[in-house]
Amino acid sequence: MLYISTHKALEELVQHAASSSVLAIDTEFMREKTYFPKLCLLQLATDDEVAIVDPFTCGKLDVLAPLLRDEAIVKLFHAGSQDIEILLREAGCTPWPVFDTQIAAALLGQSHQVGFGSLVHTMCGVRLKKRDSYTDWSKRPLADSQIRYAADDVIYLPQLYAIMRAQLEEKGRLGWLDAEFRELTDPARYEADPRERYARLKRVNQLSGAQLAAAREVAAWREVAARKRNIPRKWVMGDEEIVEACKREATDIDELFMVRGVKQHVCTRDAREVVALIAKGLSLPAEEWPHMGNPQHNEPNVDTALDLMQALVRLRAKENGIAMQTLASHGDLCQVARGHAERSEVMRGWRRELVGDDLTALLDGRVSLRLDGNELVVEGV
Repeated sequence: MLYISTHKALEELVQHAASSSVLAIDTEFMREKTYFPKLCLLQLATDDEVAIVDPFTCGKLDVLAPLLRDEAIVKLFHAGSQDIEILLREAGCTPWPVFDTQIAAALLGQSHQVGFGSLVHTMCGVRLKKRDSYTDWSKRPLADSQIRYAADDVIYLPQLYAIMRAQLEEKGRLGWLDAEFRELTDPARYEADPRERYARLKRVNQLSGAQLAAAREVAAWREVAARKRNIPRKWVMGDEEIVEACKREATDIDELFMVRGVKQHVCTRDAREVVALIAKGLSLPAEEWPHMGNPQHNEPNVDTALDLMQALVRLRAKENGIAMQTLASHGDLCQVARGHAERSEVMRGWRRELVGDDLTALLDGRVSLRLDGNELVVEGV
């Protein structure tokens, strides 16, 4: 195992890795005091060696970009979205091609979002020690146990990949993953629109249309400010504070400072900007108010349809050895039941082939469900 602490050593590692068929990647990072994740350690494994890269002393990581883009090298991850986000920021690109063992595991009968340790134990027969998972990765020097823990997160990825790829090929499912892996590495996935952030505010559904428009303005401002200052969103202004300020329709500073917690950490300059944004949002015409997409009270009740659809999905998941949540989430089924099938993942690609078309037929009355003893049977009408 190599410990890479200089830029020269990192360049040499990149040259060696260029001949590898795989590159397993994992990161250790901290985000408690920053908006962007602070990369503290980068773990890499090739066909024949494991390297622990110290980003604090290695300089810029854009030297990794040729490896990440090399289509002859499969980049391996487990639940890799945060790792890929960090690579995009640190190396300037997302990797391709990729293989994510958590995503792939769901097509092999594992539970939805299975943990890495559980997967290694199931497929490789090894129990990983996890006592160092919540240690301070920014502290130097690292303990030997931390380095061993970090290395374990990539050592077994090539072995997992070989096993899982063979099983997927045997089942004819390897190609099913292409679209999800493409989405995982799409840079747009990691470039959130600040003006959409309002929808994730806690208790935002308590706001009226005009108040929601105000919350959109303030949440977008907070997002930009947090990025610029590289501090957590809540250090700029908390979710509850934004919602309460918009609910009070606080268009002057005194009214804003009535909201608990605001005066303690929102400076006067920011407060002026916040109240101006609230006033701007409240003044918008109704046609410019945002919509949360929640079902209206006058929408037909779809609980009975959902019960039937879930039974059918559960059956198809069992027949195909796939985690039910991976085949169709509750949200996907709600979209289909309410007539918005075009928005649902279950109506795309392999999911549509396995169960999506059957769901449409069920809702249209072209197939029905019945019990044969304890077995659910799907039959045409």
